[in-house]
Amino acid sequence: MKVSIIGGAGLVGSCTAFALQTGKVVREIALLDVNADAVGGQALDLLHGATLMADQKISAGGYEHIPSSDVICITAGLRRKPDESRLDLINRNTDLFVGILGEIQKVGYKPDAVVVVVSNPVDILTYVAAQRLKLPPSQVLGLGTVLDTIRFRSLIADKLDAAPTQVSALILGEHGDSMVPIWSSATVGGLPLEKYPGWQPRLADELFTRTKGSGAEVIKKKGGAGFAVGLAIQEVIEAVALDRRCVLPVSSVQSGCYGIRDIAISVPTTVGRKGRLATHEIELWPKEVQGLKRSAQALKETQDVVMARIGGR
Repeated sequence: MKVSIIGGAGLVGSCTAFALQTGKVVREIALLDVNADAVGGQALDLLHGATLMADQKISAGGYEHIPSSDVICITAGLRRKPDESRLDLINRNTDLFVGILGEIQKVGYKPDAVVVVVSNPVDILTYVAAQRLKLPPSQVLGLGTVLDTIRFRSLIADKLDAAPTQVSALILGEHGDSMVPIWSSATVGGLPLEKYPGWQPRLADELFTRTKGSGAEVIKKKGGAGFAVGLAIQEVIEAVALDRRCVLPVSSVQSGCYGIRDIAISVPTTVGRKGRLATHEIELWPKEVQGLKRSAQALKETQDVVMARIGGR
């Protein structure tokens, strides 16, 4: 399987490429970026470690890689300027993203290609991609709350001194301010949180607040997230590559799950070779369902503004 990463010279794109290299699953990794020297350097650095990893092809270049790609991963994006509003940043990133989609359409792509959107605002841009590309909406996935979910689990594990791989917990909804923590199904080693040693109800707000602020915390301390987001993207891409049919909180355009329609938002989703294979309405507490619907409404308001600005569908 060939994966092309648009934005491969950046922190997120390069960390994604490294995660995929160490995963040893995909056959070819192509890094695409407007900065030819930087993306060439990233590819060369990865190539130098190839003999310790797997028999993979590592390359760098431009959109000529897209027609032969099985997965197209878009990580390119802009950061907020001083005193810039959230909507201004959304508009700038949307303009950049629409340009990338135009280049993809010019060169063509496989009819069974899966597009993985990472650029922010990821839910809005996932919707834009699903509308602009002539692919089934099920083949357009946003990273959604996969990163928020692994952050959430890791923080729970750290607080309880539990094995991280034993923690099961979800964040659903928007990858943003209205994200929803799903405490109702959170467990450690199969034990409900309230039965796990050291758990106290007061920890819930503390852990969720830190989860929601994790992106800003990392940006403040080191300039931007890289390692964890690369691993989150690897999880999604390898679910496609291996047709794992695992359930992940990716974002995709919904058609009725929890009563949500025509919005790209994260719900429990079975992911395999064809992208989204199914969505699932797991049992939630009433307040969690309400939170998910509020999140969808918040996204709808922004989505309507963005789509009106770029000319609808």
